[in-house]
Amino acid sequence: MALNFFDQFMSPTYLGIPLITIALTFPWILYPSPPNRWLNNRLITLQSWFINRFTKQLLLPLNPEGHKWALMLTSLMVFLLSINLLGLLPYTFTPTTQLSLNMGLAVPFWLATVIIGMRNQPTASLGHLLPEGTPVPLIPVLIIIETISLFIRPMALGVRLTANLTAGHLLIQLIATAAFVLLPLMTTVAILTATVLFLLTLLEIAVAMIQAYVFVLLLSLYLQENV
Repeated sequence: MALNFFDQFMSPTYLGIPLITIALTFPWILYPSPPNRWLNNRLITLQSWFINRFTKQLLLPLNPEGHKWALMLTSLMVFLLSINLLGLLPYTFTPTTQLSLNMGLAVPFWLATVIIGMRNQPTASLGHLLPEGTPVPLIPVLIIIETISLFIRPMALGVRLTANLTAGHLLIQLIATAAFVLLPLMTTVAILTATVLFLLTLLEIAVAMIQAYVFVLLLSLYLQENV
């Protein structure tokens, strides 16, 4: 039984083709492209309103140099949000439960912010490794600690997203299995369990949205330190 619970996180294949590629490309098909006319339908209007509001909120703490990243960060947010929400549907696969994929997203973006900081303002970027007013005996220790914390950032981004989504999916499957087993034995308890499952599903929808936003927000904060 324990193995069956974790089978949902295995990357499925069909005829030797990894279906994770389809799961990664499918969300872009769902978003309609704006037509070349003044009046749009409600779906495109809602989509444009959401993207505009999110972009303004994301760029609020950034200086004008960081605004060049608006398209990339907004696209990443929409991409993660779509994958996380589609993964809550039955008989689907959530690619963001794979640590390799999340690290593959986190490391290049984090490395890009570090390289930009080293290129544009190397003194300020290296100054983050040593707080001002540090006692001389603590300087080597603090430099080592700050360097380790710098390299832990992409790992924290990937592990946070993976752990939250994996825990939510496991909890949903556990409660769903309990409700199914209890249905012929104790109908009332099974109904209460199903109610808890419904509320947990709503919570997981919120978690999927929040984790996508937190991932991009932390990247924007790392960018702010280096531009």
